[in-house]
Amino acid sequence: MITKTTRPNGTSTRLRPEQFGELVFHREVMRRYLSESALEAITRWERGEPISPELADEIANALRQWATEKGATHYTHWFHPLTGLTAEKHENFFEVYGGKVLSGFNGSELLQQEPDASSFPSGGLRSTFEARGYTAWDPTSPPFIYGHTLCIPSVYVSYDGHALDYKTPLLRSIEALNQSMKKVVALFYKGVERVYPTLGIEQEFFLIEAEHFAKRLDLRLTGRTLIGAASPRGQQLEDHYFGSIPERVLSFYEELEIEAWRLGIPLKTRHNEVAPAQYECAPVFEELNVAIDHNQLLMDLLQRTARRHGLECLLHEKPFAGINGSGKHNNWSLSTDTGINLLSVGKTPKENLRFFSILSIILKAVYTHADVLRATIATPGNEHRLGGNEAPPAILSVFLGKAVSEAVEALTRASELPQLKDKTPLSLLLPRLPHLLRDNTDRNRTAPFAFTGNKFEFRAVGASAHCAPAMIVLNAAVAEAAEEFVRAVEARRAEFPSREKAILSVVRDFLIESSPIRFDGNNYAAEWREEAEKRGLSVSFHVPKVLKSYINPATIQLFASRRILTETELHARYEVRLERYVKAYGIELHTLLDILRTQLLPAALKYQSDLAKLLESPALKSLAMVQAPEKLSQQILLERLQSHIQGLWHGIEEAEARWKDLTALPSIEEQADAVYEHIRPIMTSLRQHADAVETLIPAEVYSLPRYADMLFAVR
Repeated sequence: MITKTTRPNGTSTRLRPEQFGELVFHREVMRRYLSESALEAITRWERGEPISPELADEIANALRQWATEKGATHYTHWFHPLTGLTAEKHENFFEVYGGKVLSGFNGSELLQQEPDASSFPSGGLRSTFEARGYTAWDPTSPPFIYGHTLCIPSVYVSYDGHALDYKTPLLRSIEALNQSMKKVVALFYKGVERVYPTLGIEQEFFLIEAEHFAKRLDLRLTGRTLIGAASPRGQQLEDHYFGSIPERVLSFYEELEIEAWRLGIPLKTRHNEVAPAQYECAPVFEELNVAIDHNQLLMDLLQRTARRHGLECLLHEKPFAGINGSGKHNNWSLSTDTGINLLSVGKTPKENLRFFSILSIILKAVYTHADVLRATIATPGNEHRLGGNEAPPAILSVFLGKAVSEAVEALTRASELPQLKDKTPLSLLLPRLPHLLRDNTDRNRTAPFAFTGNKFEFRAVGASAHCAPAMIVLNAAVAEAAEEFVRAVEARRAEFPSREKAILSVVRDFLIESSPIRFDGNNYAAEWREEAEKRGLSVSFHVPKVLKSYINPATIQLFASRRILTETELHARYEVRLERYVKAYGIELHTLLDILRTQLLPAALKYQSDLAKLLESPALKSLAMVQAPEKLSQQILLERLQSHIQGLWHGIEEAEARWKDLTALPSIEEQADAVYEHIRPIMTSLRQHADAVETLIPAEVYSLPRYADMLFAVR
């Protein structure tokens, strides 16, 4: 656990520039501990050349020396299994020889470690009797110290070499994108040796009192409230967003930022989000692989830091019904090693042509593989979030904004390149105020995939999700479209007087072909669903069927042809996703039944008994005779309460029967279908009855903290 640094008066220390990366074995640190030959070897290794055992030993010794000087006692290969979390097995730095303790950490231990491969989700790639797996250091992501442990970012594969993690295919997709996009960039610039994706991840979360969290079994076991009547006050007043940060939350943020900076996570932004008790933090963009490592680390850091402040950080996509859920907006772009952002609007005709070329490739990629990109965000938690309260819907579309859309439409109708300015002046008609610079695109919070000026924002990823699945698909799809773009340009060179005209012709065709995916309107409108169906876009909300996109022929071809994932590995991932879907709902269902039986129903029955006794009292019997034939309000209340108690009892019986039937189904596909078609509706019905009961019974007989308690307690 990270030790909190405090001033004498108990407040957190201020953020200081020199703290940044002090717990990271980055290039500047390497220069102090490594020889020039070792530094050069790491650079060559990052480009794909093997490293010698001797140099590996030198690097390991330098890492050990640096880490122990920083207080580390253990090391671990830190990897990303298919749980969506991170994993680690700690080893100490010491060896015992003849009763003497010596420091020891060599190159082979740095490069490779062996965790159990049968105890993580593998989709059938590993069994209990096939337990061996390997982790290997990823040199493109620097080691860091977390607590007293040196963490070595690593890939994770099976004994047979199958990818059992998210990092392995992510790195492959980044390299596939590099190789394809270099060919596109070569049409416009010379001297570019590398094209790489960048990513900035906005992380949303809720903070509630730890004591409230401890009393909610549903939050502890599932991350969300399975029952809970709406608070009289929610987000109607729109007063929480960007509001004054509560003092305790500000203290939490200050500590979080210091620890994140020390770990090299470049946190930049903090603010209140829309829903009460909801917040956001965001770093500046980084290279995609490192950005995802940092986000996984940040999620752990958020929860640890919150607990030290008497709070609990909720990362579930929809911890509270009826108000905003939480996502993590993935701001994705492409850069070159020469410093060019390929999605920045050009200032010259040549740069403008480059911009529209890259734009057309991305639109083509998203249109062609929209189904599997949609599948990456189809998770049990996100299923509750998508489609309302500022979360984008499950229908995948691309928002470009008025200026860019008009330019694209003009290009599809003519062969001339339209002019597009990056920013235009916006006067406020007040001489004392500055003229604003208006971006070439607005923001659309209902759009899943939106161009926001020099980057695309994929808003549909859930707050607790690992970002790699979506980014792997996006990288691979863009790589494929880039290859097709270059082939088409080469094929048309003979038809056009210049290369620029040939490029423009291909851009135009790509934009026309991908036009169904472009939509700048209100994605929540019922008309959009009808329009999307007419355009041939997928509008399925059936998660198990959506997940099948992982194993359709187009997806298999996309990944296998670029050696990102084999057909076997894709089938394994499909099975893992289905298993997670079934198990997540199984845990939620049984948690819900436990709460209903042991907390809600006992409280309701106690109050029901009190009401029945009250109605039997002489005073109320006299009132009933006077008021007859009209019922007493106590009688009406008792009948309403009984109606919901009866509904809960029948619902519990049906839920148990349905789950028993589900477990007897022979395949995971059938079980997932049964969850979607039967278990979800039963849980919805049970919740409706439970929430109604909560509004009828006194607070003193009901032990669960209510929404108003949890959402408005932290000050």
